[in-house]
Amino acid sequence: MISVVGHTAIDHIFRVPKLPGRHNSTYITGHEVYFGGGAANIAAGIAMLGERCQLVSAVGGDFPGSDYDRWMQGLKIVQDFIRVEDARTATAYVFTDDDGDQETFFEWGASVAFSGAEAPALDFVHMATADPDFNVRVAEKSTFASFDPGQDLLRYTSDELEIILANIDILFSNNHEMDRMCDMLGLERTALVASVPMTITTRGAEGSILCMDGEEYHIPAVRVDAADPTGAGDGYRAGFLTAFQKGYTPLECCRIGAVVSSFVVEQPGPQANLPDWERMLARYRKFFGEPREIIV
Repeated sequence: MISVVGHTAIDHIFRVPKLPGRHNSTYITGHEVYFGGGAANIAAGIAMLGERCQLVSAVGGDFPGSDYDRWMQGLKIVQDFIRVEDARTATAYVFTDDDGDQETFFEWGASVAFSGAEAPALDFVHMATADPDFNVRVAEKSTFASFDPGQDLLRYTSDELEIILANIDILFSNNHEMDRMCDMLGLERTALVASVPMTITTRGAEGSILCMDGEEYHIPAVRVDAADPTGAGDGYRAGFLTAFQKGYTPLECCRIGAVVSSFVVEQPGPQANLPDWERMLARYRKFFGEPREIIV
């Protein structure tokens, strides 16, 4: 079973003509509400692909019995939740403009409860956006761990980041987050990459980069008509982790991640168009051919 640690959230996704920049304003052309939260998006993607998944998260008193709760139960996600009755479930306010550029404002809500919670010991865990101290404690107790700092990177101290990097097997990030981590740690990118057994850096339309064993591999993005980029990285991680658990090579896992990500961006909402394994394979074959044999 794959465990995922981090936020469960409600996503308010807004469309604007152009992100206004500092001291400016704009008008909203669209506003939709979706199920979200980086960890929950990944867990939903893994479950939809047919792998057993546990979500370690925090929710408010508004979550039990909600449509979101029923959606998760339908996916058979194991809910290991801290429930904060007098708080709202975390909420993200995401603004995307006509160029595909994005800004996000995140209200932690019930997720503040992570800081005082007991960290579980997990065999195979992905740490998504969450409380830094909680993720540090999870990393130290885990058997096999991957980590994605996401938008919560700004909450980490350099010491917390160093501890996590020393206790993980896979580091996921985008280009901006990789640069920020290098600045925080005073490292060149090559040194940071060399400090972790495997790194995957996503680069939007330019695809992703896999680094391991001193080698670098480029994985192209799967081109589709994109409606909204929200949750694309979470879909990538869900595809990668599911394939990794099944025993595929890391390069094949990255390609599968790229395919799952392509489904996510085709419709607004990070969980609105998640594929099952057969849908994913059909598109994989179209872009990459037949997957190579899995590792046994």
